[in-house]
Amino acid sequence: MALIERHRRETVVLVGVAIPPVSVEDAEASLEELAALADTAGADEAERVLQRRHEPDAATFVGKGKAEELRDLSNEVDADTVIFDDELSPAQSRNLEKILGRTAIDRTALILDIFAQHAHTQEGKAQVELAQLRYRLPRLRGKGLALSQQAGRIGTRGPGETQLEVDRRRLVRRVTKLQSDLKVLTKNRRTQRKARARSQLSTVTIVGYTNAGKSTLLNRLTDAGVLVEDRLFATVDPTTRRLDLPGGERVLLTDTVGFVRKLPHQLVQAFRSTLDEVAEADLLVHVVDASAAGPRAQMDAVRAVLREIGADDVPELIVFNKADVADPDGAKRLVQAYPGSVLLSAATGAGVDRLLAVVGDRLRELTHVVELVVPYDRGDVVAAVHRSGEVVSESHDPEATRMWARIRPEDLARFREFVA
Repeated sequence: MALIERHRRETVVLVGVAIPPVSVEDAEASLEELAALADTAGADEAERVLQRRHEPDAATFVGKGKAEELRDLSNEVDADTVIFDDELSPAQSRNLEKILGRTAIDRTALILDIFAQHAHTQEGKAQVELAQLRYRLPRLRGKGLALSQQAGRIGTRGPGETQLEVDRRRLVRRVTKLQSDLKVLTKNRRTQRKARARSQLSTVTIVGYTNAGKSTLLNRLTDAGVLVEDRLFATVDPTTRRLDLPGGERVLLTDTVGFVRKLPHQLVQAFRSTLDEVAEADLLVHVVDASAAGPRAQMDAVRAVLREIGADDVPELIVFNKADVADPDGAKRLVQAYPGSVLLSAATGAGVDRLLAVVGDRLRELTHVVELVVPYDRGDVVAAVHRSGEVVSESHDPEATRMWARIRPEDLARFREFVA
């Protein structure tokens, strides 16, 4: 069940807190993003509150006085929900709801709700539900003695379970079932990756901040037909397509879910099998919105997630997108600040040819061109070279086949004895 009701637009109050080392400017930018997330989830912002604190309040995160102010403000604007930009502990959520007299959720719950709305594949739905349950389990609470079978009344004495315990066991069983289902799906995904590896096609994965234009770029390059919306997390399920580069190489191009500041840890863990696609790629095309107010902060957020999933050492090509709407001088400065980056517009196609050429160049840099001399009685080696790499040229000597081939470092050891 989603945390934001979908049958109507809810009215919400957004709350951000600037706690050192987070600056007020950064907190304001994060709060602006929270507003976009709320809109994506189906809510209308009524008010926005930013507080400065030296440290979070253990009971209510914002302090009792500020919580009471938020209650009065929420009553004034008739808000359904108060959304906090930072993750709340279970106790803080309960205390805030008592004071506010209405639902209080945090950024994590909001993002999980958006993912639940946008997941369409069996794997995506299971991943999102698992993340939601892991988030909700520690927040599960009972409804008092009315639901208890241990209240001591006639007919209820003796061993029994509280409704809370029943609910907890039910959720734990569901978590176990989802984990089992995802293991099967993960095994299938690994089988698919092994098949791709046997095909010797290089893998290029598109990563970036949510709404940076990754799906638009995938559609531009491959006619993938992926849904494109001007909303955060429009794409949750990954899509892979074949792409032919100008040099004749064929690669596999994958679009991934967008990243965001404070991406919930539960989501990263639940989407581990999907995100392994990123960690195992040959090249990451990091798409950045050149028209965004803080592109560098968005890049930092993406790289933080890449570190968490062990993909920070995968070669990266930075692509500044939305050149058609970005400030020309600002976009030029960005490209100059990141040598080797590409400026383009996935919407208009400007700069896409340059991107394809650079992707080809970068992939070729990851391989070694070696000269091999293979005796004629080792036709199996010649066939293996063709399967494992790109044969640049081939000639025939009196006693052997002479080949110049582009081979990945991890495959080169198999042919070491034939290197000229």
